[in-house]
Amino acid sequence: EQADITADFICLSKGITGGYLPLSAVLTTDAIYGAFYDDATARGFLHSHSYTGNALACRAALATLDIFAQDDVIASNQSKAAQFNRAAEALRQHPRVSNFRNTGMIWAFEVDGVSAGFAGRFYQAALAQEMLLRPIGNTVYFMPPYVISEAEFALLVERVVLMLDQLPE
Repeated sequence: EQADITADFICLSKGITGGYLPLSAVLTTDAIYGAFYDDATARGFLHSHSYTGNALACRAALATLDIFAQDDVIASNQSKAAQFNRAAEALRQHPRVSNFRNTGMIWAFEVDGVSAGFAGRFYQAALAQEMLLRPIGNTVYFMPPYVISEAEFALLVERVVLMLDQLPE
């Protein structure tokens, strides 16, 4: 939606159960669904496996979808993302940070001038600061839970700025 793209297929997982149980779904257009659907088993596209239709995971997904509908999670996240972008200004301006960006509730930035093995070291340092971050190469990702508060996000930024300040030149 943010990119104004209509995909033929969308794969969903993790978030559909609130991240608590494994479940995924593949969504497609009515036209593609119609091309695969047939009452005759010989002509229909049948796919299943041992883990299909886990009742607990499906119930969790339904509860998650109810919360999204009742609490207008998307609008709330848009508001939070705007607040968090302002709170992240110190990080955006850090001399070691480049290509700072976000889409929705995901932020990413490159850390300049780091040596091999940075991602593992930064991940461990973040854990020691009680943060779960996702560094890949020299890129650090923030993917906070939707229930994060503004104060918690500010603390996340503060701790990451301190970690960046302590990086060797």
